[in-house]
Amino acid sequence: DLILLENLRFIPGETKNGPELPNAVADYADVYVNDAFGASHRAHSSIVGIPKMVKTSCVGFLMKKEIEMLSEVIASPEKPYVAILGGSKVSDKIEIIDKLIDAVDTFIIGGAMAYTFLKAQGIGVGKSLVEEDKLTFIKNFIKRKDSRGKKLLLPIDHVVAKEFSSPECEIVSDIGADQMGLDIGPKSIELFQSELVHAKTVFWNGPMGVFENPLYNKGTFGIAKALSELQAKTIIGGGDSASAAIESGYSDKMTHVSTGGGASLEFLQGVELPGLLVLKNKLFT
Repeated sequence: DLILLENLRFIPGETKNGPELPNAVADYADVYVNDAFGASHRAHSSIVGIPKMVKTSCVGFLMKKEIEMLSEVIASPEKPYVAILGGSKVSDKIEIIDKLIDAVDTFIIGGAMAYTFLKAQGIGVGKSLVEEDKLTFIKNFIKRKDSRGKKLLLPIDHVVAKEFSSPECEIVSDIGADQMGLDIGPKSIELFQSELVHAKTVFWNGPMGVFENPLYNKGTFGIAKALSELQAKTIIGGGDSASAAIESGYSDKMTHVSTGGGASLEFLQGVELPGLLVLKNKLFT
């Protein structure tokens, strides 16, 4: 017999790790298999409660692949190693930057977080999204990466508009005071691609622009295309990056597209995921 349950988030007590679901499942289940890497950073009832109640617990094949691929990015990446980081906020990437700074050879920064990096170096960014409270962190990061001999590549041109909802955009090298950056420009794509050609390991997390809008998807899709052509191990860190890789049409050319955005970042930061911790010593059973 096969019983298919509805979305477990509808079950009372699931997100609070209540006892109802584990007790019910333990009455009729003998084996628990966790193949939900994308949910394993949450201490929910179905993630940590059930495996404590059933006789046999283990991970599934997808979870096994996620662990193996992401572990390689931490422990034994082939050099040169390039990390591409994008998305909207530097604050979302601080821990991963700190974790990777000794292993990575080149950091490529795009997306809205690039404008905080540019402003920290005294470059005008107009009305682009900037995290003012992260400027000091970035200045310190630049000193740290310089002392370690690491490279940092930032956009050198931008696709801009005066308003996010504007139907028109233009490509500029210098962002005007009344403009906001919404994607990296063609020269930046070319710059980033020229660096990626030499890479043997690439970790990508975060789009290069507002890729959901066709006006601003060329940077993200250009990076996806470049990765698809590499003779390298290419790891996509889930979340928006995975969505962008899939939408670009190049996801099947990547070594691994993670199913977990938050989970993959926490794993790479060295955080013990609750879903893995409860299955310790059973990961590859």
